[in-house]
Amino acid sequence: MHKINIKDVIKGSIAWDLDIQKGDKLITLNGKEIIDIIDYRYEVSNEFIQLEIEKATGERYIFEVEKDYDEDLGLVFEEEIIDRPKHCRNKCIFCFIDQLPKGVRKSLLFKDDDYRFSFLQGNFITMTNMSEEEIARVIKYKLSPLYVSIHATDDDVRVKMINNPNAKGIMDKLKKLVENGIEVHGQIVLCPEINDGKILDRTIKDLSSLYPGVKSIAVVPVGLTDHREKLYKLRTFTKEEAKNVVEQVFSWQKKLKKELGSSFVFLSDEFYVMAGVTIPSYYHYEGFPQIENGVGLMALFKHQFQRSLKRLKVKKGKNINTTPYIIVTGIAAYNFMEEVAKELRKTGFNVKVEKIHNEFFGHNITVAGLVVGKDIINQLKGKINEEVLVIPDVMLKESSNVFLDDTTVEEIERELGTKVIVSEVDGRKFLQRIQSGR
Repeated sequence: MHKINIKDVIKGSIAWDLDIQKGDKLITLNGKEIIDIIDYRYEVSNEFIQLEIEKATGERYIFEVEKDYDEDLGLVFEEEIIDRPKHCRNKCIFCFIDQLPKGVRKSLLFKDDDYRFSFLQGNFITMTNMSEEEIARVIKYKLSPLYVSIHATDDDVRVKMINNPNAKGIMDKLKKLVENGIEVHGQIVLCPEINDGKILDRTIKDLSSLYPGVKSIAVVPVGLTDHREKLYKLRTFTKEEAKNVVEQVFSWQKKLKKELGSSFVFLSDEFYVMAGVTIPSYYHYEGFPQIENGVGLMALFKHQFQRSLKRLKVKKGKNINTTPYIIVTGIAAYNFMEEVAKELRKTGFNVKVEKIHNEFFGHNITVAGLVVGKDIINQLKGKINEEVLVIPDVMLKESSNVFLDDTTVEEIERELGTKVIVSEVDGRKFLQRIQSGR
């Protein structure tokens, strides 16, 4: 029998009133063994619940609870999904984790490929380790949407990229999901001379046939660090190749917009930056279904920022926070943030932008989210006078003040002798922080 440790009980909750305590164990819910958070959420949504609890003494009690269907019991578990996450069994030729420098913290080295995290957190999965029973479970519990790393619908190409024979048959798996009401958002990590060109055309064509079940596809360029010893030989896209990809996808977008009423396939911002072409407008992205994949991030930020700037009804030079700021970003977003800074300076703000070259991962890595603390310290030392640094929260581990190299925000403040403001990647909130100084 699977016993689930109760980490805590929320004060004032149903479990609190029943005197269920930290350290007790959940044995069954409605007479059923609970495997993970999906089982738990499904069973706890009933209005009448039977709860079997084992106390520290070994005694077991059965509680019968009548509640509203959306009322939680107030139990907090050790692990977010209760069960252990499923480990990735692939050896993808482009895997970013395999390219991490030596000495990074162990938590960064864990590769999950777990459909539950896909549903709960929007993590991309390959489906190569999913059994028929697990697919049936997704359908039973309506775990929608799911986020799937597809890369190619050609079996041979997908097997080559994922390095796992179970990568075959992705179209059949996707069809089964969408025919049973599961919405899917797909991802294509594009690698030059592997899954681009005609292979990309076929992939887009195949996947668009499953619309609206497959709701959107993101195309992102392969990210390569300087730490690829003994790994599959890959290269980045040239500027000309990136332009070709932009044109190719634009052609598909026009065609599919006419046929489906949706552009369906979207490029990450990186492709436009690499190609040196203008980012599409806010209205191009149809609700930003893949914003977490860096698709439309700049367009959304710009839209939020410009609307908020118009609302800032102050005369030039008055009621403006004149604190000098340095906005810290990566190479890819530098020109974009410089345009933002120009707008701020016109309004009376004292702002400049500093781009950070990625020495930790390598110069091919240009996104702001992978800038590390030590690179900021090393490259800004001696450049700071009285300026306050503004960094995006994507540089930090979620809900923390720690960079990927374990440098903290406080270390940067101490080393550079200045204050650091952490801003959300949101144009409205960014402007609020610049104006408020916090």
